[in-house]
Amino acid sequence: MRVSDAMTRDVRVARPDHTIEEAARMMLAIDAGMLPVGTEDRLVGMITDRDIAVRAIAEGKGPDTAVSEIMTQDVKYCFVDEDTAHVAKNMGEQQLRRLPVVDRDKRLVGILSLADVASHEADGRRVGNAYRDIAQPGGEHNQGAEERGRGM
Repeated sequence: MRVSDAMTRDVRVARPDHTIEEAARMMLAIDAGMLPVGTEDRLVGMITDRDIAVRAIAEGKGPDTAVSEIMTQDVKYCFVDEDTAHVAKNMGEQQLRRLPVVDRDKRLVGILSLADVASHEADGRRVGNAYRDIAQPGGEHNQGAEERGRGM
């Protein structure tokens, strides 16, 4: 199955000039803990609820802080035409639960979660293996690792 068959296409995107309060309100409205950050249709970063708590609030930054000040700029992603089995394996190895999806021109087209893959896959072993890998200690940074790195 291709990523395009499983991904969520309706994606809310924060802009770098949004405040972290605006980003937090967007997360609350869609019940999500992360948002891609983009300008036009280009992915330029990711912001998570953990970024807001740890990189902003814990460092004394206020709600008017720009998303660009705390977002992760170096983001992992997958391509819309990749195979979900390959992507799910990589997500487990990288300890990621969600990835932005881009087309081959690197334009943001969706978000893929392991739950998306699981709901479209008859054999849940790959997703189970990925979740097992995510739960393992180690990796670059267990909490917030989903924002680190570059494409898969």
